[in-house]
Amino acid sequence: MKVKTILISQPEPKLENSPYSELEEKQKVKIDFIPFIHVEGVSSKDVRQQKIDLTKYTAVILTSRNSVDHFFRIAEEMRYKVPDTLKYFCLSEAVAYYLQKYVVYRKRKIYVGKRTFAELSPYIKKYKNEKFLLPASDMLKPDVPKTLNKLGVDWKQGVFYKTVVSDLSHLRDVYYDILVFFSPSGIKSLFENFADFEQKDTKIAVFGNTTAKAAKEHGLVVNIMAPTPETPSMTMALQKYIKEANKK
Repeated sequence: MKVKTILISQPEPKLENSPYSELEEKQKVKIDFIPFIHVEGVSSKDVRQQKIDLTKYTAVILTSRNSVDHFFRIAEEMRYKVPDTLKYFCLSEAVAYYLQKYVVYRKRKIYVGKRTFAELSPYIKKYKNEKFLLPASDMLKPDVPKTLNKLGVDWKQGVFYKTVVSDLSHLRDVYYDILVFFSPSGIKSLFENFADFEQKDTKIAVFGNTTAKAAKEHGLVVNIMAPTPETPSMTMALQKYIKEANKK
């Protein structure tokens, strides 16, 4: 079956020359971006109920742009002036770069991992006498607390924002050739919105093993998988599949 339409269950990338635009142009397909999940901040009252006092922490671990936004939002709501001495441990270059939205970069102590939490851990270990705060969502990857406990550091997780299922009722009668998922939450959202969803001829593309596992648990057949050695990105995996399907 030829591929003409693709739904990506995430917000549209803000890059001008996104690989998806290239895919759309090259393969002559239509790609729509509709987030199946979104993030909602919790109130400063909720954070206080978690027994979090921002003044007690000397370092903050930031795993995403959302954690950056919501840490500074809560600080503002609590009228807490973030000290220049606070140390920032950022999961990746992208998170560290985003931090510049709130702080003067050169005046702060910022430590950056490459991409995974394991790559950030040597920096945390080096400063193990700090008191770490981890502002995160209610759906934190289990490897993060596991790694921090292993390092034996003094840390506390705070739920500063929550992952919420988006309302997709406007998609009830809309059909796409391929649905693309990047997290188990996206799969959960599909079935919370459409409990009677049947895959039929729709192809399912997933990124990562946990997403693939969630898809299979919901009875879906995974047709496109990334990352693989051959297709390390989702756009590459889609391109490979579309080329084959549209050849026929």
